Amino acid sequence: MASTTQPHPSFPTRPYSSTLHGKLPERNAPNAFSASAHPSGRENALYRQERERAQREAAQGAGPSAPIHNITDEQREEINEAFGLFDLDKDQRIDYHEFKVALKALGFDLPKPQILDLLNTHGTPPLNTELQKEQLPPGRLVLTLQAFQTIAAKLISERDPRDEILRAFALFDTEDKGIISLEDLRRVARELGEGLEEDELVAMIEEFDLEGKGGVGREEFVNICMG
Repeated sequence: MASTTQPHPSFPTRPYSSTLHGKLPERNAPNAFSASAHPSGRENALYRQERERAQREAAQGAGPSAPIHNITDEQREEINEAFGLFDLDKDQRIDYHEFKVALKALGFDLPKPQILDLLNTHGTPPLNTELQKEQLPPGRLVLTLQAFQTIAAKLISERDPRDEILRAFALFDTEDKGIISLEDLRRVARELGEGLEEDELVAMIEEFDLEGKGGVGREEFVNICMG
């Protein structure tokens, strides 16, 4: 097996932006811009879609589905996609290097000792060996799809929702200004094909700009998303 991790946020950088299109774990993070959050459902949809895009890119990932932990169907799909992308020889097994980059694509850059510990716990001998698990060092063990699903689903379910929200914020604030400006909204609306009118975009800023600074700040954005 060869070795070969998104999503950016239009809110951080996009690791495998053009390759993976899942959803970032929504976990228990409340829907920041539900229909009740603003008079215009279209405007709410813009914030919501871009936040989902951030989630898409913090988690990249194709295949069956992971049966564990409190994650969404989209997150299961992302896990399967990540496995399928890095299972280069398509033998339904990934080795140490493939495992590391698959997790990184999902937003988890784990240190080597933790990777080896997970392999030791969940790994199995590769298909081309007759050696038993106990006879192999963790770095030579491989993971099946089901084992990868178990590991990735647990990591996603334990992710801090605030981190995901800030990742989404960075998708809007690509220049790291500390606020989501009207121009940021215009760009995101174009990218999402929302076609919002200028007065609708202005209304979104005015609705959530509690300090009158001409944009939505990080903490304001977090508070909106956390309900």
